Amino acid sequence: MVRRVRTSKWASSIYSGLTTIILMTLLYYGIVIYSDHVPNLEDWITWMGMLALIQMVVTYRNGQKTQRKIDQMQLVMKQASAGNWDSRLPVIEGDAFSGVYREFNQLLNQIEERLKLLQRLGEREVLEEVSSQEAAVLEERKRLARDLHDTVSQQLFALHMSASSLPKLLERDRDHAQKVMEQLIDMSSSAQRQMRGLIAQLRPMELQGRTLEEAVGRWFPDYCRQNGLQGTLEIQIQGRISDAKEHQLFLIIQEAMANVVKHAEAQSVRLYLGETDKQISLSIEDNGSGFRGEQVRAGAYGLSTMRERAHKLGGEAEIITKPGSGTRVKVWFPKFG
Repeated sequence: MVRRVRTSKWASSIYSGLTTIILMTLLYYGIVIYSDHVPNLEDWITWMGMLALIQMVVTYRNGQKTQRKIDQMQLVMKQASAGNWDSRLPVIEGDAFSGVYREFNQLLNQIEERLKLLQRLGEREVLEEVSSQEAAVLEERKRLARDLHDTVSQQLFALHMSASSLPKLLERDRDHAQKVMEQLIDMSSSAQRQMRGLIAQLRPMELQGRTLEEAVGRWFPDYCRQNGLQGTLEIQIQGRISDAKEHQLFLIIQEAMANVVKHAEAQSVRLYLGETDKQISLSIEDNGSGFRGEQVRAGAYGLSTMRERAHKLGGEAEIITKPGSGTRVKVWFPKFG
């Protein structure tokens, strides 16, 4: 955009200079044909060059003013797209751009008001969903976690104990028995670790009575430890945010971390949750294998669900990744006074 304006500015200056030269040349030949007094050609060329240069300078300066106005508008548009809805264009009466600036500011005001309304309606919808749907889902998870602990987990423990006694029971082929024993012990230990992680996931971490910072501070380290991840947690939240935002952010964190465990093949993950005067931002970055960009556009890896949760409160979500360079999930919500 800026490059085009600069190119247009120089082109306009050159065209205006050439136009002046052409007009002065035609005027000179007109004087030669229709007048007895013929001006000196060298003086005429000198004046023609000076006028063309002046015209080019004037056109270039006007182009600079226009470019600054367009740059101002482009800057405000970038700030608005980044979540800063307080930025407005300065309206100077009598300026050629005053009408455009005034209408653009009115458009931003209308968008901001609609976004505030969208966020309020989204928060209300989220809280209603929590009361009607999440309670049943959480209760079912609790029941399933108890059943898994009482059945499968105990069976795996018995398998581990039986495998540990295998060397004493098999005395014929000790080498083979040793290998089988090691395999059974490794398999049972691995299954136990996986099952404990599954049970921990199924047990809900309720936000009731806790802030999002407290809930994530308890859940994130346990989840990383259970899945063999080196986790780094950084939270910079100044005050309490709304229940709806906390709920959506916590669900997005759980979905993003589940994707890290399932798909990333990562050894470490960093979670950052912070806020500014204009927005609340979440970033989850791993050092895994990454994936191709077309998989993001196809809605893979849970991006569509995370984006839907963010859109419900007027926010946005995106995934930045490429093969061999890890994956970064970014989510942000606008803040209004």
